[in-house]
Amino acid sequence: MYFSPKQWRVLRWWQPGSPDGDFDAIICDGAVRSGKTLCTGLSFLYWAMRGFHHKSFALCGKTIVSVRRNLVQELLPLLEELGFVCEEQKTKNLFTLESGGRKNTFYLFGGKDEGSAALIQGMTLAGCLLDEVALMPRSFVEQACARCSVPGSRLWFSCNPESPGHWFYREWIQKAEERNALHLHFTMDDNPGLSQAVRERYERMFEGAFYRRFVLGEWTTAQGLVYDFFDDSMLQDVPEDAENAMERWYISCDYGTVNPTSMGLWGLRRGVWYRTAEFYYDSKIHRRQKTDQEYAADLERLAGGREIQAVIVDPSAASFMLELRRRGWRVRKAVNDVISGIRTTAQLLKSGKLVICRGCGDTLRELGLYRWAQGEDGQDRVCKADDHAMDEMRYFAATVAGREGAFFAGCVERSSF
Repeated sequence: MYFSPKQWRVLRWWQPGSPDGDFDAIICDGAVRSGKTLCTGLSFLYWAMRGFHHKSFALCGKTIVSVRRNLVQELLPLLEELGFVCEEQKTKNLFTLESGGRKNTFYLFGGKDEGSAALIQGMTLAGCLLDEVALMPRSFVEQACARCSVPGSRLWFSCNPESPGHWFYREWIQKAEERNALHLHFTMDDNPGLSQAVRERYERMFEGAFYRRFVLGEWTTAQGLVYDFFDDSMLQDVPEDAENAMERWYISCDYGTVNPTSMGLWGLRRGVWYRTAEFYYDSKIHRRQKTDQEYAADLERLAGGREIQAVIVDPSAASFMLELRRRGWRVRKAVNDVISGIRTTAQLLKSGKLVICRGCGDTLRELGLYRWAQGEDGQDRVCKADDHAMDEMRYFAATVAGREGAFFAGCVERSSF
């Protein structure tokens, strides 16, 4: 296995005699596919096994699923080839390593929300690796750091960039010297295993702030239109003979009473999802609110007798979902991580896997109005106006098109905007 100079520095920074050996922590940030995760995880496990015996360590990600996918599944087979004895206990979310007469236990944690801090509270750790740390709440990260009280313990962080107002950027990267942390910034050039063709594919996948963050590796503010790359050249007509040509149909829905309700009809053909028709109702314009029953009837007209696999609905619309189920529709709660969903939607639109057909006027209108807005905490936000078709398009992209279609945004979940 060949490593770049920067990866070698990550692998060796903790070793006796290293010029970086006095640091208490390491921070690896930068572009996607830049080789951060593999070398960080491998170095962390080697460090743990070289210096400790019968101690506990933590490997943390946004979710336990992402920890297994990004770290455990990649590293354990490699360690076994190198002579380590690995035993994973999936039901307990841990694995053990044995080598050179030493044995240690590594626990897996997901830091997906504020309640996650309670999961790691009370543990005594000799070290902690936090992968995708910029996606975790501050309370979880600080609790994980506080658990590392064994003499000689160290902290390991890796992430893709977010907004420069992000708490991790302000509190750790900008204060790396104060915190005695080694900060290494990665680009795609630091991954010797990345081919030019793959690099070019990733460069084509992103635009605007997403490009600057995930390709250039910059901590930059999202500004202007959310889908600033979208123009009329990306529009298409509804495919000929769509009723027979489509392989599957879905409907996505952003439900509102005072706010507008938007629904989109999506058909899959040869790996591409087409938004062939839509429904949009603004009660303020029409000066009348509709009932759940009336909206359910509107959805039925939009479906037009087609076999709909499922209706993807705003997860807060409990009464409307109940009405749809009562009428026999298959209903799925939408995945509602806004920033991650926007990134998935942008990648699908840009790659041509998600197509807006002519005639979907309200979607086109909102595409030209949907804008970024920075929150008081410096985090990415979107303006809460002209966003209803945008929300249900995002629901569909995050819940169906980015998961079930031919496109799978693996890098999206690694950094999951």
